[in-house]
Amino acid sequence: MNGWPAQLLDDTQRLDWLRLWRSENVGPVLFYQLIDRFGSAATALEALPELARSGGRKKPVRLCTEAQAAEELERLQRLGARLLARGETGYPPLLAYSAAPPPLLALRGDLTAGQQPLVAIVGARNASVGGRTIARSTAAALAAEGYGVVSGLARGIDAAAHEGALAARGGQQQAAGTVAVLACGIDVPYPREHAGLMERITAEGGLLISEMPPGTGPKRELFPRRNRLVAGMSLGVVVVEAARRSGSLITARLAAEEGREVMAVPGSPLEPRAAGCNHLLREGAVLVRHADDVAQVLSREAAQLKMALREPPPRIPSGNAEVVDELPAPTAPPPAPHAAPTTASSAPAAATVQPPASLRQRLLALLSASPVHQDELLRVADADPADVLAALMELELAGEIMRTADGQLTRA
Repeated sequence: MNGWPAQLLDDTQRLDWLRLWRSENVGPVLFYQLIDRFGSAATALEALPELARSGGRKKPVRLCTEAQAAEELERLQRLGARLLARGETGYPPLLAYSAAPPPLLALRGDLTAGQQPLVAIVGARNASVGGRTIARSTAAALAAEGYGVVSGLARGIDAAAHEGALAARGGQQQAAGTVAVLACGIDVPYPREHAGLMERITAEGGLLISEMPPGTGPKRELFPRRNRLVAGMSLGVVVVEAARRSGSLITARLAAEEGREVMAVPGSPLEPRAAGCNHLLREGAVLVRHADDVAQVLSREAAQLKMALREPPPRIPSGNAEVVDELPAPTAPPPAPHAAPTTASSAPAAATVQPPASLRQRLLALLSASPVHQDELLRVADADPADVLAALMELELAGEIMRTADGQLTRA
């Protein structure tokens, strides 16, 4: 990386970042907003209780303690995993440019596996023999061509994709590795029968990634977050067998929102497991017959990413002398323009902003169970944007509102 420093956070900052990241109701968007507003994770942590009270919270907001954060770091070290901040060497470069990149990721295995052009292959857990064969052969051919294969370690198509990439890696060492994104902790196999596959991935040049603390078990709400990471780090997503309503289509939608390519393998109209793929194709997804179709679509973006990874990344200027924890810069420009998380230079909020209580109530009245984008609220709130952002921050910390996996806001 042309001498670019491997670490942009010192040990104290990393501990503070982890404490803020693990504190109650702090998601990725709110994390960056807090850093923007208060200049450092340490200062933001001090402000959280009062912000939550202002948002209407009655009981104290739970803060991650220094001891809890230190214990997590020690546990990751014992597991042979690393905790990387967005922008540090080893953090998947395209993920750093996604709409809501995790501030910190746990990674175990060969970090270079996440630094190559990546393609996601996802699909049904109850996949047919034919679907598994397509996923395995496509993954093997893409890995042999230098594309890392990303999936979610689930049964069916996910497992077949990982196995295909591993087979290619065993046949030729210059083949790309595979990246398994976990909904659980970095040490928790799910499903349990994939414990051996997890170990194969780390032993054979692949990479495990999780944004959850070690020991975290499977929970329904964690799988859309996992899908967000799969889509965010990939140049494109290939769907092989998926029902009309499935997690695979969520991944495809998230990829489309990030400006990534969405591709699908067609199937029989009589096969329920093909209904999701056929729907994607009707909506304009690229039809995939084999790996050559995928490589042809992604070749330009892959070449651009490889060129970008040879250059040192530009720092994100804070424009604020008080900022201590300046956001690490993403490690490569994306193949298409996307907005990175805001930095202190562009954040309209300041530590002294005190939004009126009437604004908080108005925002709550505007929100419902149907998700809306923050930009839409800024447009219709009829108030100073700095006040709106500050009020939303307080409401989110209080647990009155929440964000979906793609960053939209709803009433809690």
